[in-house]
This record gives sequence, C-alpha cells and structure tokens, in this order.
Amino acid sequence: MSTHKLPAIVLALGLGSGAAFAAGPNLGTPIEPGEIAPWDISIQPDGTGLPMGGGTPAQGARIFAQKCALCHGENGKGGPFAALVGGAPLASGIDTPKTRQQPRSLTDNEVYALTAYILAENKLIGENDSMNPETLPKVRMPNRDGFIIRFPDKI
Repeated sequence: MSTHKLPAIVLALGLGSGAAFAAGPNLGTPIEPGEIAPWDISIQPDGTGLPMGGGTPAQGARIFAQKCALCHGENGKGGPFAALVGGAPLASGIDTPKTRQQPRSLTDNEVYALTAYILAENKLIGENDSMNPETLPKVRMPNRDGFIIRFPDKI
C-alpha cells in the first residue's frame, strides 16, 4: 500500500467510528431530573441537606430489633454482617469495611431513630437524646480527625 493513501484511510475510519460513538451503546433511557432528585442525597458537614424528621434511641431500638438485628446481631454487636456497636476505632484507613445495604429502605424518621440508637449504644450521645437535622451535625465522632482529604484543592 502506498503511504499517500494512508491518511485518507485513517480519516475514513475516524469519521466512521465517530458516528458509532455518537450513537451510543443504547443502554436504557435518559434519567429525568425529577427521577434523580429522591436519590440526590448530598449532606454537608454542617447538616445542610439533612431531611426533616427525627428519632430517639428508644424508637431506634425497636426498629433495629425488627429490621437490622438479623444481620447485625443483637444490640448491633455483630452477626452475619459487621458489628455496629463496640469494636476498635476505624483506624485501618480507607479500606475499612462499610455496612450500608438496601438504600432507601427506611423512612427519614427511621434513619434518625436508628442513628440515635447506634450512637447511644456506642456512648456517643445520651439515651434520652434525639437526632434530627439540628442535633445530628453537633455529634462529635471519635474518628473525626482520622479522615484523609483526597482532593484538598477542591475544598
């Protein structure tokens, strides 16, 4: 093949592949902003973005017994999945196992109540404290200084 035909072949292949890329892989349909909104849970450290609602450790204990104990053990001390109460601080870095499962399966009030229950069991809040958009951001977590900011220039 002569080298003067090579640019024409490369150009033809490039134009042809451009059309294929523009068509896309046909994997589903575009998502509308209204469909994304319920899943767009962006909560800032100061509590901005937290949903309305609230709950207490006592309410959370009942919910935990019904919906969580089977996997996380009695009082959250471990079962087939990770313990939520007790244990060592999360000092093993970014690869520490996370336990979030079945997203959006709880109401906002249930999440606040379960959060209050787990925080109270870990002695981070009192057993009569409640969690809501105002109180939750004020909880001082024990590993608060152990996080690595991956992109400090984006803060």
